[in-house]
Amino acid sequence: MSPTAQAIGLAGFLAVCFGAAALGGIATGPEIDGWYRTLEKPSWQPPPWVFGPVWSVLYLLMAVAAWLVWRRSGFRDAAVPLSLFAVQLILNVAWSWIFFRLEMPGWAWLELVVLWLAIVVTTWAFFRRTSAAGGLMLPYLAWVTFAGALNFAIWRLNA
Repeated sequence: MSPTAQAIGLAGFLAVCFGAAALGGIATGPEIDGWYRTLEKPSWQPPPWVFGPVWSVLYLLMAVAAWLVWRRSGFRDAAVPLSLFAVQLILNVAWSWIFFRLEMPGWAWLELVVLWLAIVVTTWAFFRRTSAAGGLMLPYLAWVTFAGALNFAIWRLNA
């Protein structure tokens, strides 16, 4: 594969991942200073300014991980891991809409459990292609694990 094709592929995966971030942001942004501000939150919640930089790094890592899988195998031979990646990315966006736009933390937590499982399966599939791609997914899995605990705590505090 030519360097130009590889660069275009990377740009495509970056666009997809940051496009997903933007779709989630459409649901999240307006609620941060509205509904979300009114919720009880656990004392261990990070300050609001942490979330943007963390998610930016995570979307970057996810894009590079997917690109590494694609670069090694192409779309046809990597159809399963890349399809799993697409599913977890859709679930990632859906969580923002359920939690923030629909204001349903309980349902969002249940959806996040499904998202977490999808990330585990995707990470496993990526590790089978290249250890670097699987490794790049681990910070995302760790953060979503933390986010699940935070989501659960917010749900219980406000039920």
